[in-house]
Amino acid sequence: MAARIMILNGPNLNFLGIREPHIYGSTTLKEIEASCQELARDLGISISFHQSNLEGELVNLIQSAHNSADAIIMNPAAYSFTSIALIDALKIFEGPKIEVHISNIHARDELHRHSKLSAAAKAVIAGLGPYGYIVAMQAALHLTGKLPGTLPGAMRVGPT
Repeated sequence: MAARIMILNGPNLNFLGIREPHIYGSTTLKEIEASCQELARDLGISISFHQSNLEGELVNLIQSAHNSADAIIMNPAAYSFTSIALIDALKIFEGPKIEVHISNIHARDELHRHSKLSAAAKAVIAGLGPYGYIVAMQAALHLTGKLPGTLPGAMRVGPT
């Protein structure tokens, strides 16, 4: 069975490309989704890509992943710093959970520096811009043991 990855995006990410481009760049969420879909086709996997400004809707999506995804990639945006509900929902999901941030949150102001959701994530990718989603997809496949054998060994296994 092909790997299934759910990619979730939190509040205001639908305004990427125009929202604070000095922090988040000029790439839109639609462009990020298109890039993720292209990689999914190349790797023979399926992804579902979602964005919501509503915390409860994101909780529902995480809960639905229990039966429909092998891994979750999430850019929780502002909910990174506030949402106990998302932490609890992520803890229920048994597969790998990868938190993604376009900016390097660790180099930002105090308000945007400490993600509470990281405690429920297997890994955190921050500061790679939109490319972080691509790295997260590779990491999710690695963690689920579903990286295609056609990839070079260094990409499939890493240092041994």
